[in-house]
Amino acid sequence: MLGTVNRILLGILGLVLLAAGAALLTAFRPLGGRHEPLLTAATRQQYWHAEGWWWWAVLAGLGVCVVLALWWLLAQLRRPRLGALVVDTGDGAFAVLRGRALEEAVAAEAGALDGVARCSVALGGRQGRRGRRGAPRLQVELELEPHAVPADALAALAGPVLNHARGSAGLPGLLAEARFRITSHRARRVT
Repeated sequence: MLGTVNRILLGILGLVLLAAGAALLTAFRPLGGRHEPLLTAATRQQYWHAEGWWWWAVLAGLGVCVVLALWWLLAQLRRPRLGALVVDTGDGAFAVLRGRALEEAVAAEAGALDGVARCSVALGGRQGRRGRRGAPRLQVELELEPHAVPADALAALAGPVLNHARGSAGLPGLLAEARFRITSHRARRVT
């Protein structure tokens, strides 16, 4: 979903920038030929000579845009989630378990616990030395109902839910981090 949204936004942004560049080139294109500058010295002096800060502000704004674009690009290249896990089947062969399937299974089982209103799960991996992925790690966010006891929800999550996940993934240990929130509720009106 995020990849599709990113592609659509990039396409729209690219078309807008292309149209803006074409409009600027046709509006400011000198009639003297292709070797003439876009803004002649007379034009620059006429419009922006009195404000010497103008060019520095434009350059600073463009620099900020470039830094933000590079930051966004690096954020897109970083993959915080594991796509798949390799599971040893015990007979010398291996199976591939999709990370999304494990996330959905854990979320469904944890969401069915007593007192849990909503659950979201993300499967990630710690970065090991030399950039290799280390042990997989679950990040579980539970939204508890107002009457729920957090200690009971944590015990149920740490016990059966994570044991099922470890067993199905064939992992001796599966690190997990749980975050709890309480659902806000409004008092009922009595008439």
